[in-house]
Amino acid sequence: MKTYDNLYEKICAMDNIKSAYRKARKGKSKKWYVIKFEENLNNELLQLKYELEKKTYKPKSLKRFIIRDPKTRVIHASAFRDRVVHHAICNITEPLFEELFIYDSYANRKGKGSLAAINRFHYFQRKVSNNGRLVKNAKDNNMITGYVLKADIKHYFDTVNHDVLINILRKKIKDEKVLFLIQIILDENSNYSDKGMPIGNLTSQFFANVYLNELDYFVKYKLRAKCYLRYVDDFVILDKNKEMLLHHRESINDFLKSKLKIELHEEKSQVYPLHRGIGLLGYRMFYYYRLPVKKNIRTFKNKLSNFDVIYRNNEISREKIMESVDGWFAYAKWANTYKLRKELTNKLA
Repeated sequence: MKTYDNLYEKICAMDNIKSAYRKARKGKSKKWYVIKFEENLNNELLQLKYELEKKTYKPKSLKRFIIRDPKTRVIHASAFRDRVVHHAICNITEPLFEELFIYDSYANRKGKGSLAAINRFHYFQRKVSNNGRLVKNAKDNNMITGYVLKADIKHYFDTVNHDVLINILRKKIKDEKVLFLIQIILDENSNYSDKGMPIGNLTSQFFANVYLNELDYFVKYKLRAKCYLRYVDDFVILDKNKEMLLHHRESINDFLKSKLKIELHEEKSQVYPLHRGIGLLGYRMFYYYRLPVKKNIRTFKNKLSNFDVIYRNNEISREKIMESVDGWFAYAKWANTYKLRKELTNKLA
């Protein structure tokens, strides 16, 4: 494996810090914290460069908030200057690991994403159902055979072990100054616990892929699972043989516990027959079509009803309502939802 040294100087370079700043502000130029940062932009960037070079940089405390869209999650937001540092790190280190990632890792990667993942699932579904050849003429789900192990890692972002992560990074990064900077960010963002990463950080998204790339290699090259894909901490394996998938589940959990110090979520890691609708990344996956999960439809309809009330009370603008509507329609259009979208459009009118 090719390794890299002398990376810290590249992270600290002003060209890289300016690039990181532009990425951090993308889509957020009207936010108050970006405007405030830009009031004294050159000095802010020079100060970051100085702190990084002198190794006096210290992240500010995270801001904690809760979102419910649709499930409840705790998000931690870093200060804008810290986001610039996160981009500066990822600008230099992420390309080094991209060449190691397997094809079927779909989260937070250019050219991938959730739509590519669900399309790949459809491909695997057809392949597994016909002993490695694509099913082309299935009339309905009853012609679909095979099974899927649908799995989830228990409290993943809260349980990522810092020492394990640093050791994985060290396989590729030999510059101890870079590893020390990453350790500072991990320690500060987890209140000096030895595990956990905040969901909202760019570095957390990148490190999540680095950490579970170890799992990807185990599944692909040790277990030799051909129909495997992962999106952050959710993954699926498809196979004709149910017993094989049950064995894979046990082997994977043993590997996660012993090597990565994390574990599967027992209730959410089950084997299902492929002929039923399989929940994946917000959709129910059938053979010839997919639908939004019922809970998402119900949540959005309730949100529309609530919008009607608060709009009449002048508590929200029509523009804000349409932002939310457009976002949901962008999600729904990738499923077979023509009638549903027409119904909701008429309701909005």
